[in-house]
Amino acid sequence: MDVILLERVEKLGQMGDIVTVKPGYARNFLLPRKKALRATTNNVALFEGQKTQLEAENLKRREEAEKIAAKLDGMKVMMIRSAGDNGQLYGSVTARDIATGVTDGGVTIDRSQVMMDHPIKALGLHDMRVALHPEVNVTVTINVARTEEEAARQAETGRAVTTADEEEEAAAAEAAAAAAATLFETPPAEDLTETLTEAAEQEEVSTEASPDAGDAESDAAESETPEADESDEAGNKT
Repeated sequence: MDVILLERVEKLGQMGDIVTVKPGYARNFLLPRKKALRATTNNVALFEGQKTQLEAENLKRREEAEKIAAKLDGMKVMMIRSAGDNGQLYGSVTARDIATGVTDGGVTIDRSQVMMDHPIKALGLHDMRVALHPEVNVTVTINVARTEEEAARQAETGRAVTTADEEEEAAAAEAAAAAAATLFETPPAEDLTETLTEAAEQEEVSTEASPDAGDAESDAAESETPEADESDEAGNKT
């Protein structure tokens, strides 16, 4: 079916373009939403007569959409949902949910403006495109978490928080604490007593060894004396 577009349609064409589409797409989407008219001779002539007015109206809508986009772009919307240990939701987050969340955040949008191919079914941060106008699109971040605390952690880390992650973090923290405790652990009283006793015994052995060294030096001095006396006697005889 040939239709004439009354506004820009993504992946299809600009206002005033005559394009060929499937009949079901035209009947179910383009025509009821007044995005196009059947490309009959009368409708083409009607469009040409109203083209200036249509372009002015489109420009006005685009300017209004751009103002809204300045408030909406980058918005973060939190969604609290139940989920399993692996992060899979028991339900889902739909376009209607997102539209409601954005509206509650202060900017009114319709679910038809939320561009999503399928519902969100997992925890984490999900970027979602919102079409405020055929020529104006913005991105909002949907933060799906089980609790507000987990949502805050996801916003900080940029990734989903699952039970498996929490268990891994807890195990790592426990291992780090055990390593720190071992590093700074005080020896038992019995081990400390044995250490002091060994040190005292070593000191006693060192003290006892000193007099022996003195006696050895004295003996060496005495052994040298007779040799000196013999030398003196030999000189006297001469």
